[in-house]
Amino acid sequence: MKFPFFILLFSLTISLSLGQTSLQGIDLAYGPFSAGFMYYLATDSSRTYNRIYDWNNRQIPRPIPISLWYPSSEQPDSQEAMPVSAYMEILKEEEEWEYLPNAYILDWFYYPNTPINQQHLLERSHGYPNLKPAAGKFPVIVYAPSYQASSIENFALCEYLASHGYIVISSPSRGIENRLMEGGSLKDIETQARDIEFLCREVGSMPYADYDRMATMGFSFGGLSHVLAQVRNKRIQAIVSLDGSIKYQYDKLKDSPFFEIEKVDVPFIHMSQKDIPEEVLLAENIDPLLNSEFEFYDSLLNSKAYQLKFHHLSHSYFSTLGVLFQARDTRQDKSDAEIEESYKWVCMYTLNFLDAHLKAKAQAGVFLENSPEANGIEASLISHKSKEPQARTYSFQDFNEYAAQHTYQHLDSLYQVCLRDYPSLKLPEGSLNNLGLQLTFNPQSTEQGIQVLRFATRLYSQSANLFDSLAEAYFFHGNREKAIENFEQSLALSPQNQHAIHRLKQLKAKEK
Repeated sequence: MKFPFFILLFSLTISLSLGQTSLQGIDLAYGPFSAGFMYYLATDSSRTYNRIYDWNNRQIPRPIPISLWYPSSEQPDSQEAMPVSAYMEILKEEEEWEYLPNAYILDWFYYPNTPINQQHLLERSHGYPNLKPAAGKFPVIVYAPSYQASSIENFALCEYLASHGYIVISSPSRGIENRLMEGGSLKDIETQARDIEFLCREVGSMPYADYDRMATMGFSFGGLSHVLAQVRNKRIQAIVSLDGSIKYQYDKLKDSPFFEIEKVDVPFIHMSQKDIPEEVLLAENIDPLLNSEFEFYDSLLNSKAYQLKFHHLSHSYFSTLGVLFQARDTRQDKSDAEIEESYKWVCMYTLNFLDAHLKAKAQAGVFLENSPEANGIEASLISHKSKEPQARTYSFQDFNEYAAQHTYQHLDSLYQVCLRDYPSLKLPEGSLNNLGLQLTFNPQSTEQGIQVLRFATRLYSQSANLFDSLAEAYFFHGNREKAIENFEQSLALSPQNQHAIHRLKQLKAKEK
């Protein structure tokens, strides 16, 4: 784009009014768990950082403040829930103004100090500090905040997901050397992607986290970095974009040496703001194509992808803090009731998307495929479309995982099943040979390795090398007769096979 979009998204220069939303007005249907919450500081010693408002040159290990929401089976009294002011104190700490009196928070950080916003600070959230985590393991969501934003900016959505059995982990969006970003540069994207990767490792050490079921969720600028993180981390199995800048600044991501669109191969959902009115487009010098073009979505080849447009939401209202505290732009913003209802549906679509793709809930999958009207949503509220991934190839790795699930038994039948569904499947001779020997030399899987090599010799019956490997597997296993039989078969196919000649001399010498 030809404009600094991160500035545009938060530009509220004229025609402002005050919002009167509330957490209660959003009216989310919380799940069976209480939403536990903890906030703590971790450090990434592989990178350095400077606290700029300490006004010194000291370099410290990169601090990673972490907000963590998680399911708990405890049922505390609602009065024990955190007030919104407690979340705003976290914002204050992440801005490195930890000693700022709370009375200054609204004036100091982004939001007007009005009676309505002061009332928001007193509201009770649905997060409870330091509850005991529920028994079991739960899928993980790594949240990437917007440009230079706090880890808690979407706390209502994070609490909602935790109550439905998800762990949500987040850290603030910061620059590479200090808390200030460079203006939305590629370096900023890479820095936040590395923070996401740090959070992936951090949550992997938690005993109640299901490290094999993980998704990323990003709002605004965070909607670039979390896509880059998925490209580099195949544990990430789904992507949620809350009006992510992947729609608006895709060209920046394409410049990353780590990014390849073909590697975005997990389910993807993008929920975008309404069309920006012509008055605002002209006043802010915004390209009108921003309303209609979405190159990243159009370029996706290997993902099941969904695209929703929320006709009552401007960009800021895809976050809890925006819904509660952001001054309204009378040129384009809808009523508070419409904003609350739309944010509720953002949360519900997020939950159903995650339920469908991390928990394999069939009903959630139906919800996603339905038209909004079929889900009880007014036609004027949301537009919806989706697309299927291109026909998927089936790789040797896929076949190996399938065969391993069957302990490498009945490989001929398994191969035929796969060929029926994926006629182009290739099982290279060298890959089968390598796999068979790897399994063979592991004392826990020697028999399985022999099964793989026997299958390979049936598939490649003229391969002297495979018969040599199968003979070596029997030799390692102590089956002298089978070793001799297969070394002789290898020699019959390749009379100059010195390894087979040497082994046969060894084996036959023991007969005397």
